[in-house]
Amino acid sequence: MRRFVIGDVHGQFKALMMLINEIKPKPEDQIFFLGDLIDRGPQSAQVVNWVMNNGYVCLCGNHEQMCLEAFTMLDSTHAWQGWLGNGGAKTLESYGGELIPDEHLNWMSQLPLYADLGDVWLVHAGLNPNLPIEQQGEPEFCWIREPFHRMSEPYFNDKIIITGHTITFVFPGVKPGQLVQGAGWLDIDTGAYHPKSGWLTALELNSSTVYQSNYFTQSVRSLPLEDITVLMKPTVRKRISA
Repeated sequence: MRRFVIGDVHGQFKALMMLINEIKPKPEDQIFFLGDLIDRGPQSAQVVNWVMNNGYVCLCGNHEQMCLEAFTMLDSTHAWQGWLGNGGAKTLESYGGELIPDEHLNWMSQLPLYADLGDVWLVHAGLNPNLPIEQQGEPEFCWIREPFHRMSEPYFNDKIIITGHTITFVFPGVKPGQLVQGAGWLDIDTGAYHPKSGWLTALELNSSTVYQSNYFTQSVRSLPLEDITVLMKPTVRKRISA
């Protein structure tokens, strides 16, 4: 049994299909998505539908959270503008310009905030290094950046935290497509939707193999984790939008 963790897809369904064709999952393999299936890219509806129908585990990302808030508060201009301005308009286009069906919204509303695999802890954004797990929730697991990336010591002694949320090339000295490793964490969001990158990443945990696809360049590749990972000291990253 192989275990794949896939970073932020952001509506890049064709890149996802290229990636799946590259890793060729078997029925016994496990696939975990780190959230942010939707927004920014052109085919969010197709991505959600495919992940749902295959029964894969997906975590809640900040973009799923923004979407749910908009549909929960239909009369809130702030919630709608916040979501639409951060890629939600593209998501609505993928649904034919209509509202997202209840089946998809209900599925999103039940997405877990994290997954503990024993040797690996999966979460969309990270966690607050100064708080116990039981005192944290959506603000930390879906949104946090700086306090998490600044950690000087691992949060867990026996497992690594794998995240998406922050595109890796915003860290100093990191090139598009590379991964970033800090104190007890590994970021695999390589910016599938972003024209500067286009890489969508899957990490196979057992073999520490990285698989990537890029729809913009119509390319795929696989290589050892150590060959594509930049070790990062606690630092301040460049700012990027949600």
